[in-house]
Amino acid sequence: MGARRYRRVTRPPQGLRHSRAVRPGSAATVRVVRASDELLVHLRRAHDLIDRRYADPLDLDELAAVAGVSKYHFLRSFAATYGRTPVQYLTERRIERSQDLLRNTNLTVTEVCLAVGYSSLGSFSSRFREMVGISPSAYQASFATTGPPRIPGCYVFMHGLSDRRHRSGEDKSAIEEKPVGGDPS
Repeated sequence: MGARRYRRVTRPPQGLRHSRAVRPGSAATVRVVRASDELLVHLRRAHDLIDRRYADPLDLDELAAVAGVSKYHFLRSFAATYGRTPVQYLTERRIERSQDLLRNTNLTVTEVCLAVGYSSLGSFSSRFREMVGISPSAYQASFATTGPPRIPGCYVFMHGLSDRRHRSGEDKSAIEEKPVGGDPS
């Protein structure tokens, strides 16, 4: 008989709550580790930054700085809150956007690859196939004959890939923060 090995979180990391011991590989229900409300606001800022700047090269240090915590605490908290690491979320966002572009524009796979933030066509294609199940070119071909008319690539590049509107020169995030105090009218 081998010794049973348990992982136990004796003290949850700062800002986290709801943890308990679980036997690895067991079918026991595990409580979700959730970030505190104060930390959640900061994690949302990093989450929104990934949504806005998915095509830019983002690194863990930059995202942690936006959240205002160390990169290791940020990585742990983000994964516990959203169920995936920041890199996994960024990859999902890029692949989702590439699916939109492949479906609705006449851009080539290479142009889409570069537009969503990948510098290597091979990396993009393997990630796309891993997440979608088919190659980007096969995905694009499946929508070539059906669906609405395709948007010309020159228009996409001229107009931009922005999903948000600009108001008087300001960038507005998807979730605007509630004003603190002040007049409600």
